[in-house]
Amino acid sequence: MARIEFLGPIGKEPEDIDIKNLKELKELFAGDKKLEEWLDICAVAINDTLVNEIDVKIQPNDKISLLPPVCGG
Repeated sequence: MARIEFLGPIGKEPEDIDIKNLKELKELFAGDKKLEEWLDICAVAINDTLVNEIDVKIQPNDKISLLPPVCGG
């Protein structure tokens, strides 16, 4: 299973999930009220590398990070 971590103000504990790609991740969390606002605006990293494509394959033991936008200097 892959592990997803929710960084910054998302405020959700990491979870182990069984998905094949990021499209399945979006479908998995579509009904989660806490994540609803974040799913479309977060950057996504797999094993600390930013990805842009929703069809990226997820392997067992991958680490997926949801990175919310931040402001600052």
